[in-house]
Amino acid sequence: MSEFIVLKGSPRTGGNTHSLARIVTDELTAAGKSVEEYDLYRMDIRPCLACRSCQENLLEPACIQHDDMQKIFQAILSCRVVILATPVYSWYCTPPMKAALDRLVYAMNKFYGKSGKGPSLWAGKTLALLVTCGYPPEKGADLLESGIRRYCSHSGLHYFGMLAEHHEGYQTAFLTDEKRKHAVQFAERLLERRI
Repeated sequence: MSEFIVLKGSPRTGGNTHSLARIVTDELTAAGKSVEEYDLYRMDIRPCLACRSCQENLLEPACIQHDDMQKIFQAILSCRVVILATPVYSWYCTPPMKAALDRLVYAMNKFYGKSGKGPSLWAGKTLALLVTCGYPPEKGADLLESGIRRYCSHSGLHYFGMLAEHHEGYQTAFLTDEKRKHAVQFAERLLERRI
């Protein structure tokens, strides 16, 4: 059981999002916290089928698809904080992150069954957002943050906040001292959180 789960939605190992997430996870582990990381592009994560089979069991995720989401369901059920680390493509998260979010919102929220509304299996957990984007954050990450805020409200999750960093172009280095400082401060705030 790990206190922190990091879902990484970048196709580039060692890219901007991975580099930023590494600083955050290093700070958390240096503080003695357990962290599990999942590299979504390298996992078998299928899209949600909207079959609602998961709604027949109110006690566990119960998705009929047997892929790597089963590991993620169990990890999230036993953690306290979920960190979504993703670049922004077309003003939203990457495809495997979106697939994971779709699977989670149905399998973890028992709101859609024939017999009425059931519980949210992950209510009360904290969700944080770690984003890299090619536009300034107020134009590049704002729609994603808005969607995640609503996602958290719907699921009974505590939205912690977002660290969004802008890459100013392929000819410039992404990871500056200022971005490193922001990532360390984000990790420190996660460690100080009261929820």
